Amino acid sequence: MKKQQIILTSLLLSFLSLAFAGSDDWKTLFNGENLDGWIQKNGTATYRVEDGTIVGQTTKGSPNSFLCTKEEYGDFELVFEVKLFDSELNSGVQIRSKTREPGGDEKFGRVNGPQVEIEASGDDGAEAGYLYAEAAGGWMTPLVRRSPHKTFKDGEWNKYRVVAKGPRIQVWINGKQISDLVDEDMYESHPKGFIGLQVHGVGNRGPFEVAWRNIKIRELD
Repeated sequence: MKKQQIILTSLLLSFLSLAFAGSDDWKTLFNGENLDGWIQKNGTATYRVEDGTIVGQTTKGSPNSFLCTKEEYGDFELVFEVKLFDSELNSGVQIRSKTREPGGDEKFGRVNGPQVEIEASGDDGAEAGYLYAEAAGGWMTPLVRRSPHKTFKDGEWNKYRVVAKGPRIQVWINGKQISDLVDEDMYESHPKGFIGLQVHGVGNRGPFEVAWRNIKIRELD
């Protein structure tokens, strides 16, 4: 009996150690004070730190702009909060992305790769949380699976969770799963890359703003 108790205690301790092993694995990508660790690629939209958030603002005539992590990530769990101040602006977060370098210039090479869509719901719903291949073929989520929905709360902070493991990418918004997609071709071409905060080009309209906060990532084995 005593031996069984020792075995059970050992198993319990092992289970607890595994349960808490990942509790400190989260890495904060934005420190709330400055843009250390980030670099802007493409476009002339502006990014600033305000009240512990990153605020992206459009500029007239600018193409899509991206504020990108200097580090690259492969398999990971990513969480962030986002708020659209203007329903006319759609946005997104790049994952596993890279640039096509003109002459080796990492800042101005065209950003390309998977993007998690950010879009206001409006009256008819939207495609927030679906997956788009920026400069890499367009929508990854098939049309038949891109049903408009109103999970994204307009004018409020929205919590996103993204899990990328091999060719499978899953997305949740405010606790509701929106995407569960396996794309072998995209994984073959983009198995690893930076995280990027997009301010979409709006022509001569605007200025419009989008903000992010509480951006954290945990790499997966």
